[in-house]
Amino acid sequence: MTLALEIVLVISSLLMTMFVLLHKGKGGGLSSLFGGGVQSNLSGSTVVEKNLDIVTIITALIWLGCIIGLNLIQAYA
Repeated sequence: MTLALEIVLVISSLLMTMFVLLHKGKGGGLSSLFGGGVQSNLSGSTVVEKNLDIVTIITALIWLGCIIGLNLIQAYA
């Protein structure tokens, strides 16, 4: 169980780093390379940016869950 959580923690850490770097900053960011540069007329941010926000939040929750799970295993083992 501990090994599985550690593997998921490493993978989610790498994914979260990549997703955060893909976010659009003040200068356009790396997300514009993958189609994030097209603006929507209905809102201030693109569909790609909104989907990237959701995926980043889900990845962060998985990362946080792995850390809490590993701490609980260490405390009670």
